[in-house]
Amino acid sequence: MESTEKPTDTAGTFSAAELDEAFAGFQRTVAEIAISGDWDRYADLFTEDADFVEHALGTLRGREEIRTWAWKTMTAFPGSHMTGFPSLWHVVDAPTARVICEVDNPMRDPGDQSLITATNITILTYAGDGLWSREEDVYNPMEFGRAAMRWCEKAREHGNLDDAAAQWMETTGAFFARPRSKG
Repeated sequence: MESTEKPTDTAGTFSAAELDEAFAGFQRTVAEIAISGDWDRYADLFTEDADFVEHALGTLRGREEIRTWAWKTMTAFPGSHMTGFPSLWHVVDAPTARVICEVDNPMRDPGDQSLITATNITILTYAGDGLWSREEDVYNPMEFGRAAMRWCEKAREHGNLDDAAAQWMETTGAFFARPRSKG
């Protein structure tokens, strides 16, 4: 099987400490974006020719495709109801200029103070100067869909189901609904 990843000319040029520092900056910026909702800032974390591999949608090519995806995805349910994207752990691989981490995607309180979340593995390739040349998110779409559906069900129980979530629940979310027992 042939790799879809383009070769990077930054492999081996950054120390583990530099990668840790760059990743800390990435995490700080993403935390600020989660509050502000300014998804332009997210796209601006990437080089002009960056690739973003999103397994359910394919590969986004370039900063502007990443920008369009971020605004579309993160301003619609369920992305719009996620409160942050903290890394639970990370490792750096200096020879490949990569940071690999597990990202948590918690959703806002549906009304009963429960925590509903799903996680993904992210592989970032550093390009230098605070920019990333590639991101790949590896996740289970079923896990994310079931988490979003659980959120909708709880929010509805507590009178907190907004229009966007209700529309998702009736369309896409129907695929993730638990089967009802007969009888």
